[in-house]
Amino acid sequence: MFRKALIAANWKMFKTPVEAKAFVEVFLPLVAGHERDEIAIFPSPVLLPELVKATQGSRIAVGAQNIHFAEEGAFTGETSVLQVKDVGGSHTLVGHSERRQYFGETDEIVNKKLHTALRHGIVPVVCVGEMLAEREAGRTADVLKRQIAGAFAGITPEEAGTIVIAYEPVWAIGTGKTATPEIAVEAHKIVRAEVAKLLGAEIAANMRILYGGSVKQDNCTSLIQQEEIDGALVGGASLKPESFATIVKY
Repeated sequence: MFRKALIAANWKMFKTPVEAKAFVEVFLPLVAGHERDEIAIFPSPVLLPELVKATQGSRIAVGAQNIHFAEEGAFTGETSVLQVKDVGGSHTLVGHSERRQYFGETDEIVNKKLHTALRHGIVPVVCVGEMLAEREAGRTADVLKRQIAGAFAGITPEEAGTIVIAYEPVWAIGTGKTATPEIAVEAHKIVRAEVAKLLGAEIAANMRILYGGSVKQDNCTSLIQQEEIDGALVGGASLKPESFATIVKY
């Protein structure tokens, strides 16, 4: 089964518009002609218009780190899917562990955001992953199954074609710790099996599952080349154009 890898940059709360433009000016020549993989950048919402403009004419997709589940309304500080779409964004992260951990996002909220993204033709990258205490307690499979079942509630096979999943073990995000390829593959198999149970074997076989969690230049190849791993969601190592280009070219 061929699944085109997606290499995605999550810039989190870094970069100004000037810095974002400077990144693209260096990055684009480094990945010129690279067609093996899809490339996406998820900047802070204030950077979306600048980044869309800077990447125009390239094959790089630009997405939001978060959307609200409502199309509009009195939700101070939030970003709507319509706003993301209007400035040229094509993707969104949904349920990143930092959104769950620091902003109280539940599986139910993640599900509502997923429905909203799909309704408006935005490609959702749904993030799942266990915390260190959950892994040490042997609960990784239970956590992943719960998160997938919760996120995909009410999603039909017909709707699910564009969904991407990112497995991000919370204990490996920003800690310098990385899941071994064996640990990552095991988790990806659990996720894919749960998708198959909910949406069917064909949907599961075609759905891309990325790995995220301290992906760097020195470990990206051993991770992404695993059959079960369909790309990477990259944090800190995506902030410099040279290091992110190296990961893209794994």
